[in-house]
Amino acid sequence: MALKNFDQIVERAKQSFRKQRVVIAGADSENILLGAFEAQDAGFAALTLVGEPDKVEPMLERLGLKDKPYHMVATQPGNNVVQAAIDIINRGEGDVLMRGNTQTRSFLMRLLDEKNGLRTDKRLTHIDLVSMPEYPKLIAIGDVTVTIEPNLRQKKQIIRDMVEMLESIGYEKPNIALLSMVENVSFHMKDTVEAQRLVMEHAEKPIANCNLVGPIAYDLILSKEAARLKNYNNPLCGEFDGIVVPSLLAGNLIVKCWQMHAHAKTCGVVIGAKVPVALTSRSDDKEVAFLSLAFCSALNLQAEH
Repeated sequence: MALKNFDQIVERAKQSFRKQRVVIAGADSENILLGAFEAQDAGFAALTLVGEPDKVEPMLERLGLKDKPYHMVATQPGNNVVQAAIDIINRGEGDVLMRGNTQTRSFLMRLLDEKNGLRTDKRLTHIDLVSMPEYPKLIAIGDVTVTIEPNLRQKKQIIRDMVEMLESIGYEKPNIALLSMVENVSFHMKDTVEAQRLVMEHAEKPIANCNLVGPIAYDLILSKEAARLKNYNNPLCGEFDGIVVPSLLAGNLIVKCWQMHAHAKTCGVVIGAKVPVALTSRSDDKEVAFLSLAFCSALNLQAEH
């Protein structure tokens, strides 16, 4: 069953028998703090703030959060807050890792480092869930942060990860689109060739429990009217549950455009690590941080069951 909005994910997060222990790497981030404390007030998060007290505590004071419950893990200037947060997770003292005021690259490098113990036998995939006023349900898009230009093997894993994630929140045999600039195979456009190959392989031996379509252009993914006007005969147009993008650049631009121009609500989670990782842009508003933690909590609750 497809979800129409984030309400069901938030309600599912609240059903956990205990609060999720959220470890924030670089907690001196205004909207991250606001969203995280909102998650704590909603009853599904307990916060560990990792960072320099001289930076974190004045921000808490300014935001009116100083008197709320939290655990502070102080780091010294120059110390790697991401490593300190990962160490807390590895000691079994955290259920969710959250990126705060740290550079994406330095955060991911520590996360990807096998010596840090957060890697599993799965690849790491960053998936955003998105709610838009003019689209009838939540739609997933990935990878938008980890894999710059996924090859054929990596795209298969992204498809599997996306389907598994969607199934975990109630989607049954989700419809997955392989985004390209055009819907016809063009041999000088590598992504269209790879999309055709993935669909053909999927028909012979399913990559995941999903309906897979591609190559397919953006307008056809989101609009039945566009499909009618372009005489593109596929009943899944306007009903896709997930979009696999050909590059990190394409995915990142789409999500930011949705946020800024389509009034979209979004949340972002890295899956495939030992714990879910809430990874949002530092310019995102507090609701993105809140929803990302709700999403992580819902995923952990599903794993517990």
